[in-house]
Amino acid sequence: MPSNQAPSSAVDHSPVWGDGIVVEHLHGVPFRMYSKRPHRVIEVLALAQRWATRPYVIQGTREVSFDALLSGVERKAKALANLGVSSGSRVLILGWNSPDWMINFWACQWVGAVPALANAWWSEVEVSDALALLNPAATLADERSAAKVPAEAERGPWATDTNPDGRPAADPLSAQHDTGDEDGPAVIIFTSGTAGRPKAVEISHRALLANLQMMLQVTHRLPHEVGDDAGEVTLHTGPLFHVGGPQMLLRSIAVGNTMILPAGRFDPAEVLALIERHKVTRWAAVPTMVTRVLDDPDLKIRDVRSLRSLTIGGAPIHPELLQRISRDLPGVQAGVPTGYGLTENCGQATAASGRDTLKHPGSAGRPLPLAEISFRTDEDLPDGEVLIRSPTQMTRYIGVDESPIDTEGWLHTGDLGHFDEEGRLWITGRAKDLIIRGGENIAPASVERALTSIPGVVEAAVVGIPHPELGEEVCAFVVVDDASLTSADLAGQLRGRLASFATPSIWHLQQERLPTNQTEKVDKRALVARATTEADQNGGAGNASR
Repeated sequence: MPSNQAPSSAVDHSPVWGDGIVVEHLHGVPFRMYSKRPHRVIEVLALAQRWATRPYVIQGTREVSFDALLSGVERKAKALANLGVSSGSRVLILGWNSPDWMINFWACQWVGAVPALANAWWSEVEVSDALALLNPAATLADERSAAKVPAEAERGPWATDTNPDGRPAADPLSAQHDTGDEDGPAVIIFTSGTAGRPKAVEISHRALLANLQMMLQVTHRLPHEVGDDAGEVTLHTGPLFHVGGPQMLLRSIAVGNTMILPAGRFDPAEVLALIERHKVTRWAAVPTMVTRVLDDPDLKIRDVRSLRSLTIGGAPIHPELLQRISRDLPGVQAGVPTGYGLTENCGQATAASGRDTLKHPGSAGRPLPLAEISFRTDEDLPDGEVLIRSPTQMTRYIGVDESPIDTEGWLHTGDLGHFDEEGRLWITGRAKDLIIRGGENIAPASVERALTSIPGVVEAAVVGIPHPELGEEVCAFVVVDDASLTSADLAGQLRGRLASFATPSIWHLQQERLPTNQTEKVDKRALVARATTEADQNGGAGNASR
């Protein structure tokens, strides 16, 4: 699709993007940075002129070209300015994935405002909390979310107009009200809140662009490295309001990709239909999404041979899933790229190539060019806490005095891990998720990795359940594709791979999928609640199934 469109050659896109790295100090802290780099997100939007009539986003019957994107963004930016939104203003964006969502995001950048990406799953109370915290100049909410916005909030129109009016859109760079500096806020993204109330993460232009430039460099896709026939058709199934959303918006413009958006909540049958209809070549997903697509009966009747690249993040990839991808998605190039990161560092600090993933399944790969990784050791932890120092890291939590970044610039992730002898990062658990059984520390991720290496195991989640004498005991939820497997079989397979105290003592074997949360990751809180309830009903312990 993209390669058939006539691009524009009017944009000089080479001067500000390079791969040379220098060390610069910010507030006395040394960071690795590109010597040639863009300084404001609006500079990426200017690259849209290069791709002209090529589709930028398609959802259902609605198609928005790069030209139409610029026209729609310019019109919406004027509407925001008429509402009093100006450089530095905050604008709350509350809605589900759509072309309107994307245009509203870019319109904020056009006027120099800071889009705050609200979670469309939030309740009315959570929306009110966000409004009180941020005091935005305007709130933009789609039809499904509008009822959650308090009546007293200043609202702006959600809908956007991308119909051509016969005149070219203005150059985004010339329309920018305030060039500002690269350390100014570019976007506010909320954490998932799985361990408490969501935090508002302020991310600077520097951070957002450094992450983009790293990913473009390692894939040889910097603007001056791609030709006018570059571009792929990509499927985006994650929420745009999570950290991967803005990165996808920026990357698609930088390299001329066309984004395909599903109509609503994740549906594996729709994913297969979209891949077939639009000849999707690239898809990024979390493991549960991929597993459910592979399980869907429509896989046998859909032509998905166009899919060449599948990137998986959010959780380790186990060998069984890699084998299924190789068997059921033969068009996917060898291996499945993955990486590691979190919202507080713009989403990615390490990357593993598809070939590396095949050889070392479960590894998070090696550090990206600008990322430094270290470890904070603690005698009570089985591995060190992963620390990241990179210009991609957040500026602050809004409304929170505490910061996970120390005075030397290291972001404390709360994740446990280590490097292997070849410099690959392995994430082994969360410091707060440790199971402490009889004084022994157990990392759930290490038990899950051992379980998913057993033939017949499709998925595994390990949680700690209260025990009156031991403190906690290890409970495993295991999805199997072989109904004859028993907990005794699995425990036997784990012998020699895990310490005896780390072997689960409570088992839940099942063939139905594990529950997931809003991000399509396994909902461990739901599993803990289920296991605790069943343990209480059974007198406090015992094998739950098989």
